[in-house]
Amino acid sequence: MFEPIYNDGGDALYVVDQVKDEKNIDERWIEKITLEDSISNLSERERQIVDMRFYKGKTQMEVAEEIGISQAQVSRLEKSALTQLKKGFR
Repeated sequence: MFEPIYNDGGDALYVVDQVKDEKNIDERWIEKITLEDSISNLSERERQIVDMRFYKGKTQMEVAEEIGISQAQVSRLEKSALTQLKKGFR
């Protein structure tokens, strides 16, 4: 499993890298459900900020301009949302 199957002189590709890990799939599925549940517990404004920042890749300034609040407010709401999301994974 840990024998290289391809090596171009740089990083080698190992058999273990190509083997499907069902536990990993299950863990990702549970994490996805946990994240969706945690996001649903955020306020509408916090959900909007999380969506714009982490799914749409906007900056805090872009978010602030688009929803009509200050960048500092975006920062505070984002921090609050991330704190709540982290609690969901404990």
